[in-house]
Amino acid sequence: MKTLKSNRLHIGIFGKTNAGKSSILNRITNQEVSIVSEIAGTTTDVVEKSMELLPIGPVNFLDTAGIDDKTDLSKERIEKTMKIINRCDVAVIVTESENFDDYEKSLAEKFDELSIPYLIVVNKCDDLKDLREDKNILYTSALYDKDLTFRFKKALVKILPDDFVNSPKIAGDLIEPKSTVILVVPIDKEAPKGRIILPQVQTIRDLLDSECLSYVVKETELKDALENLKTPPALVITDSQAFRQVSEIVPENIPLTSFSILFARLKGDLNEFAKGAEQISKLKDGDKVLILESCTHHAIEDDIGRVKIPNLLRKKTGKNLVIENFSGHDFPDISDYKLIIHCGACMTNRREVLSRILLASKKGVAITNYGIAISYCLGILDRAMKIFK
Repeated sequence: MKTLKSNRLHIGIFGKTNAGKSSILNRITNQEVSIVSEIAGTTTDVVEKSMELLPIGPVNFLDTAGIDDKTDLSKERIEKTMKIINRCDVAVIVTESENFDDYEKSLAEKFDELSIPYLIVVNKCDDLKDLREDKNILYTSALYDKDLTFRFKKALVKILPDDFVNSPKIAGDLIEPKSTVILVVPIDKEAPKGRIILPQVQTIRDLLDSECLSYVVKETELKDALENLKTPPALVITDSQAFRQVSEIVPENIPLTSFSILFARLKGDLNEFAKGAEQISKLKDGDKVLILESCTHHAIEDDIGRVKIPNLLRKKTGKNLVIENFSGHDFPDISDYKLIIHCGACMTNRREVLSRILLASKKGVAITNYGIAISYCLGILDRAMKIFK
């Protein structure tokens, strides 16, 4: 089974037109991923390529259009290129000189602003005597450097972010090995037929890797499950939509949290999300709330982001709120919003979520996520967060 894109290291390839971005990528992947041409602006949209890049592991390359594109569609292409930055765990600036011009400086400044580590690849060093490495700079030639792939990977390893090298666990680090964990998985309209949703699958795998004992039940069988166990479970994890019912069944002395809150920690900033939830009680009539989803999907009759959370917010606040939804990788103008509620982000990588948190912070807009917002509205957030303290 292939590694999900959301779990891959996202490597963005940036630079000016004709700097050799596509040539470098084709050499590294040993495939014709991107079209190579002397005509400026050949790469028009972002080209994605997923592969295994040993010893790093599963990665997702993002080959972007030139930042100095002067074609008729240059504005749209450059906008797409800049939006991709928010998805990058690591960036690569392909250039013909270590002396950056304004275009390349703007890229480096953006990466520094978002704390994205980047590698500078000085291409077209066709005199092989010039091939060398200097800190985060790799001097190479896509045409003549026979060791390009090896040298690129060696340089890339040096700048990998710590949270990728030391991949965080979903739940396995919260309890001891051999502990029993009950996972409450409602089978409702949002559960795909014959399957369970992705965060639940990933959590089960994480617990198996952590040598824990997983006990998967529906909320209607939870009481029986607790009674059947010889000793209480070390942790109960529930789908957020069953939070109220599960909290009433699980004794207070047993730690309880949700899949969405676990993913708030895995994919974002748990403390920032918890802080953002406090904005719910401060909302006033007419305030705008943005419900932000990472992926697009067909909304169902009782959709969590379009029906359940809006209903909870209005019931909790008693206010006439303006609630809007937005899906996909793009990030809308958030200036007019008082609160953003982000989904569990199971279909996107951590860098994109962290970038959104940072952008929200700069705009002074509170941000939280589905599970934390739901538990706050139900009055059980303190209990749901105890396991992390």
